[in-house]
Amino acid sequence: MADPGPDPESEPESVFPREVGLFADSYSEKSKFSFCGHVLSITQNFGSRLGVAAGVWDAALSLCSYFESQNMDFRGKKVIELGAGTGIVGILAALQGGDVTITDLPLALEQIQGNVRANVSAGGQAQVRALSWGIDQHVFPGDYDLVLGADIVYLEPTFPLLLGTLQHLCGPHGTIYLASTMREEHGTESFFQHFLPQHFQLELVQRCEDENVNIYRARRREPRPA
Repeated sequence: MADPGPDPESEPESVFPREVGLFADSYSEKSKFSFCGHVLSITQNFGSRLGVAAGVWDAALSLCSYFESQNMDFRGKKVIELGAGTGIVGILAALQGGDVTITDLPLALEQIQGNVRANVSAGGQAQVRALSWGIDQHVFPGDYDLVLGADIVYLEPTFPLLLGTLQHLCGPHGTIYLASTMREEHGTESFFQHFLPQHFQLELVQRCEDENVNIYRARRREPRPA
């Protein structure tokens, strides 16, 4: 999958300005992906102002594959996905029994909602909500069992915002799974080497050399005894 590079429109308004309007060459593409015995029908709306939120990224597919390989059980788990784009990761978690909240900036919500409707039955537990890191995470509870993100670490001005959001959302016994394409030019590695370890114990659980994708698992550090 080609990497078009970062698009500021996928980031909080406090960091980047937002362009408006649609390109004349916008188009939609429907793709099918199979994970954990489910066939997911995902619509991607390219050429619009969705920017990087439009498509399914390699890191998202790698994370879904990892959950499949680990036979991850989401039943009874309270789950939130950040920067969901198409929503494929959160949708898989919902199909696997999780109580899932799928989030992104407002411009991406219509695409996510369409994909949720196409894949999650009326009885499934998947809601779609807007969340801008560092701005409104406190309207969400702070006790999620699982916090998920795929290819959301690529713009250094957002790193402190993302870290603060992860700190708030991840419950005391919660776990974070982040899949990231390790773009050296975007400082991705510094987030995992310097930012996240400040507050979380970090483990590299999978490395995909062909796609240059790392999957990390993070848990809260135990408080030091007084």
